[in-house]
Amino acid sequence: MTYKELVAVYKKLESTTKRLEKTYYVAQLLKNSTDKEIPVLMLLLQGIIFPAWEDKKIGVAARLVLKAINVATGIDTKKIEKEWKDTGDLGKVAENLVAKKKQATLFSRELSIEKVYNNLKALADLTGTGTVDKKVKLIAELLTSAKPNEAKYIIRTVLEDLRVGAGEGVLRDAIVSAYFPSIYGVSDYCINCNKIMPATDKCIECANKLDGKFSASYIEKFERYIESYNNNLKSSKDKIKLLKIKTIDELKHEVLNNYDVILCEDEKQSREAYNFLVASLQEAIDISNDFADAALLAKNKGLSGLSNVKLEALSPIKVMLYQKAADIFDAFEQVSRPAALEFKYDGFRLQLHRFGDKIKLFTRRLEDVTEQFPDVVKVVKDNIKSKNYILDSEVIGYDTKTKKFLPFQHISQRIRRKYDIKELTEKVPVIINLFDAVLVDERNLIKLPFAERRAILKKITNEVPYKIQLAEQIITADNKEAEEFYKKALELGNEGVMAKNLEAPYKPGSRVGYGVKIKPTMENLDLVIVAAEWGEGKRSRWLSSFTVACRDDDTGELLELGKVSTGLKEKAEEGVSFEEMTKLLEPLFEQETDEGLSKATKSLKEVRIKPQIIIEVGYEEIQKSPTYTSGYALRFPRVLRLRADKPVDEISSVLQVEDLFYGQK
Repeated sequence: MTYKELVAVYKKLESTTKRLEKTYYVAQLLKNSTDKEIPVLMLLLQGIIFPAWEDKKIGVAARLVLKAINVATGIDTKKIEKEWKDTGDLGKVAENLVAKKKQATLFSRELSIEKVYNNLKALADLTGTGTVDKKVKLIAELLTSAKPNEAKYIIRTVLEDLRVGAGEGVLRDAIVSAYFPSIYGVSDYCINCNKIMPATDKCIECANKLDGKFSASYIEKFERYIESYNNNLKSSKDKIKLLKIKTIDELKHEVLNNYDVILCEDEKQSREAYNFLVASLQEAIDISNDFADAALLAKNKGLSGLSNVKLEALSPIKVMLYQKAADIFDAFEQVSRPAALEFKYDGFRLQLHRFGDKIKLFTRRLEDVTEQFPDVVKVVKDNIKSKNYILDSEVIGYDTKTKKFLPFQHISQRIRRKYDIKELTEKVPVIINLFDAVLVDERNLIKLPFAERRAILKKITNEVPYKIQLAEQIITADNKEAEEFYKKALELGNEGVMAKNLEAPYKPGSRVGYGVKIKPTMENLDLVIVAAEWGEGKRSRWLSSFTVACRDDDTGELLELGKVSTGLKEKAEEGVSFEEMTKLLEPLFEQETDEGLSKATKSLKEVRIKPQIIIEVGYEEIQKSPTYTSGYALRFPRVLRLRADKPVDEISSVLQVEDLFYGQK
């Protein structure tokens, strides 16, 4: 597949905010892709070269990109920098300057997606003498052959800043649309222009105008239409193959790849059928953490392939997430009685993996942090009676003198540290609190009830005080007993309690009714920093005000929610400091010059930031606001802590913000 074909899809994705349209464009691309192309496409559509769980990064700064543009176009670096300052987008700069480049090379050739991917992948593997020149050469080689609009997306991918809105939800729905039959009644059949959807761009326009009514007469009309359509075809191989079902269970026993359209009894069943296909695909993605694997299984093996995805130790899975309940009574309403109540520790979530003698630790954002927690590796090696497992845990630090739990921030600093780990482990020792088991002795426990998983966890764990223990738990149906347990948790310095449905399976992602968290404060927001401003006076050497954004779950787009500066400290020992935040953000600046990073960007006052650093933000109130793209603003926001453990796709959504806005007093 040529890179220009992918670029054409990028442009379409950028041109719309509608999820249906984005899904359609990606689905059409996948339908025309080979098995070999799908793994590359799935990464490039997300604007990445390596999956989240692989400990590799392209590692290219904007300065190096400037050089590559200079080499590829022959245009003076100062002119490139001026254009960058004017546009604030190096991708756009590359597009403009490639169009104006002084000389066309005799050796340029049409780029394929494999060529682009391989060049960018090679950037991460280069080390040693001459690395910078080699990286410049690899990027410049692509730019030399690229058309202007191709150059834009190459540079955005290099800088990990694609911004086309192809979020995980869009990719998942596109796989379902590409490799499973259309389902009549779920925007898959356009009554207005008689096309199977998504079939043409016009159908999308029609779908947006139709009111979605569904009735028996529509079913009859649809069947007549299919019959008439097929009868008018000269070739039988082009006929639309229709599958009529009366129950959702029938889908499990059919080879769906043999059909083009599924016709259900009514609108409700159509929606259930679609949700069943999406859930089947999502489960495979959650276990494999690989959209390409899931897409290939859906394409070549259908539902049976998705249901046979194997859970394997050392390969991280997405963790199960919990929504917030208003209070103990609300928690019981959501998870039913009796329920398991557990301490909600103010710690760092870790997946513990072991296969034979090899142990790996992963964060909730799937980063491998085994080297940063050698103390945890030793404890689990000595005290878990299994050599093949995936366990879910919360690791908390404690004070060696007082034995009191320490706030999250004390151990979160380990995540980005590659040195002095031994000193940190001695300074802040940790307790491993186990609370769930996903795999034990090669047995997949995901579909077992929580009570059974907890029993298995207890059986394989040798609990050692201040080393490793099961999360403190009671099982109760009584409000008073639950309130007393909640009070005890808070008195011990915990965040609150978790309430869990005893019969619930382990389901990655946020699941209503499986478990909730109860905390005494209004729910804080986890937001990503997208811009920052330099301070004034004694803070002039630091970034001191930060523009934060939430996420649109449908498109993956980041929506600004306001600015925050309160909560940061001037001294590192007092908490998250201005200096620490500045050091974290400087490598992520989207603008820099030869004058030096900090000095040059100060003249800009506000600096755009690659969205990677997540902070937990408290606030007094949420207000409606036309100023920010989310439509909301935070009143009196304050930085509470860094969230190095969270990926960008798990930050607070605009729907959460909206729910909190309408739910506040």
